[in-house]
Amino acid sequence: MKSQAAPECQRCAFREFSLFKNCQHEELEGMNENKCFHTYKKGQVIFHEGNRPFGLFCVFDGKVKISRLNSDGKEHIIRLAKPGDTLGYRSLIENAKYTASAVALDDTQACFLPASDFNNLIDSNVKVANDLMKMLAKALGDSQERMIHLAMKPVRERLAEALLLLRSTYQKKEENAPFSISISREDLAAIVGTAKETVIRFLSEFKEDGIVTSHGSTITIVKPDRLLKISQLYD
Repeated sequence: MKSQAAPECQRCAFREFSLFKNCQHEELEGMNENKCFHTYKKGQVIFHEGNRPFGLFCVFDGKVKISRLNSDGKEHIIRLAKPGDTLGYRSLIENAKYTASAVALDDTQACFLPASDFNNLIDSNVKVANDLMKMLAKALGDSQERMIHLAMKPVRERLAEALLLLRSTYQKKEENAPFSISISREDLAAIVGTAKETVIRFLSEFKEDGIVTSHGSTITIVKPDRLLKISQLYD
């Protein structure tokens, strides 16, 4: 983990889409003075499942997976994070150990806000506290929906849904070209909740149908409408 010059919170390009969009100028100044800015290499752990939280992480650049291991030691990705997203807030609020790990999917930069600063902000800013409650409620709803899909949907439909999730999470609004992402088949299988070999087999079917193309680890979604229809077959 390497420290670098930090971007200013007051001028952060992602502030209007983040948990801190309702912070006052002086609050942002205080956060900016006390935070740390770190760079993580692809595959580097940002925080470990089972460790105690000491603050909040805010993604500034890159992609992050939040995953946990089941009793058999198999990884299951429960969330994807992008620039502007916050990490570790639930464990910080509960003052409990992390229930999952955060790992950089590619080279990533993130700010770290100490727990004391975050707790003081929540205590003093009602709007930020309300936004935090909404974030927690959405995370709970997303988790419940995902559990239902894992139990009810076949793997082919879940794979289509996972590819659309990657697209909706990481595609830039100004991009008009087909969405492409570099992701290992192991990580894709951990999102879908199946074996890597099964993901490879269904990806081959999608390629034969002209729905996606691939080159090495990079997958390009050519026909997102077809993926949407496949993902909704059991809705």
